[in-house]
Amino acid sequence: MPVNDEIFEFGKNIHALASYYLRGENIDKMEKSLSPKELEVWNYLKSSKYFEYDVVNTEYNLAVKIGKHFFGGRLDALVKDGDKYYILDYKTGSAPKNAKYDYQTIIYTLCVKEFFKTNNIAFVYLDLKHREEVFLPYKQELEEEYKQRLTDISIKIDNYESSKKKNECLNPDNTLNYPCEYSIICY
Repeated sequence: MPVNDEIFEFGKNIHALASYYLRGENIDKMEKSLSPKELEVWNYLKSSKYFEYDVVNTEYNLAVKIGKHFFGGRLDALVKDGDKYYILDYKTGSAPKNAKYDYQTIIYTLCVKEFFKTNNIAFVYLDLKHREEVFLPYKQELEEEYKQRLTDISIKIDNYESSKKKNECLNPDNTLNYPCEYSIICY
């Protein structure tokens, strides 16, 4: 469902600031315009050891083909320390409860592995709300399971047939009599 505008703006500001900072741009004016809460979160994020590593790219679009389908996304940042790649994902909310099997973890890890032809990867959720880090090193034994999970979800999507009519798609609590804003992609 749509996110609260204030929460969305907060996350967008932190992500933009991190991207500019990691690319070496002058962010002095941006830092001065931060709210106290944004400044607190920003100071925590930029003190991360990962922000000291070599920057490969920020807001980085990558995709990987599994079977006949492409999966991809936009990495918040990809940094490198020696020959080890770190996929960074900043969460102004919370990191996923089962991050190891979150589709973002699965897809981004497979994308970086394929594109950079390396197993020396770790996915790092930086949970800015709780000031926690979820560190997920690449494990060869999970690769086939990850690919199978993506294949399985692709099959479900390919075979999905909706039994609802558009005018029956109501908002979650069924109080409004019009289609939800996602109905256009559901049919």
